Amino acid sequence: MKLFEKLVLAYLKNITGPLLDPLQFAYRANRSVDDAVNMGLHFILQHLDKTGHYVRILFVDFSSAFNTIIPTLLQSKLAQLSVPSSICQWISSFLTTATAPPAQVLLRVASSPLLFSLYTNDCTSKDPSVKLLKFADDTTLIGLINDGEESAYRQEVKELAVWCSHNNLEPNKLKTVEMTVDIRRNPPALLPLTIMDSTVTSVETFRFLGTTITQNLKWDNHIDLIVKKAQQRLYFLRQLRKFNLPKELLKQFYSAIIESVLCTSITVRFN
Repeated sequence: MKLFEKLVLAYLKNITGPLLDPLQFAYRANRSVDDAVNMGLHFILQHLDKTGHYVRILFVDFSSAFNTIIPTLLQSKLAQLSVPSSICQWISSFLTTATAPPAQVLLRVASSPLLFSLYTNDCTSKDPSVKLLKFADDTTLIGLINDGEESAYRQEVKELAVWCSHNNLEPNKLKTVEMTVDIRRNPPALLPLTIMDSTVTSVETFRFLGTTITQNLKWDNHIDLIVKKAQQRLYFLRQLRKFNLPKELLKQFYSAIIESVLCTSITVRFN
């Protein structure tokens, strides 16, 4: 079954690849977390180059995203992406006839990341001034606002809430937060944002796909965090040296455990 599933996965990727949302960065060839962060920061910095512009960013956290997928709705979405009906029916049958609940089955199968990306493929922004970035179930709405005109951004937030209700996905109201990036000298107070009748908490810093970003778009917080983490791991390197491990093994440990931390989001910071 696992072998057949991998064959179906490869087939799905081949069929649906050209039809996937270009702002979905997860589980796609030649794309990574850093690409998603780079793209988001590119939209933000490019917009802030102009006078009177600011950005509002909504970081959406879904409650048990993989557990809420409806197999019949997934089958319909796959059909809309030109997946043959036989494959659609097989996937739906596989999820619904297993002994475990569909959500648990989906979490275990190798194709689940791609299936979730296809399930959310139609969750996009219709307005060019609002960018909707996705990395699996991490969803970020970036409102590029001119001279205080926020109607497009707020409308897209409403559209996102409607899409969620139609697709059995629910934003976690406690973990869904918003950050404003405004470099104007005397920015006015902004009206709070609401989603599904709940006021969204405003934050000054947020860990966006592993990269800590702040309202002033400086890297101090992010660098302090990774340096602290690297220093903690240096302790284990010192302990290994005490046991007189070969230098080659120490180098491998450093590269895998410490250097990998120091290089977190390095392409973002030096872009």
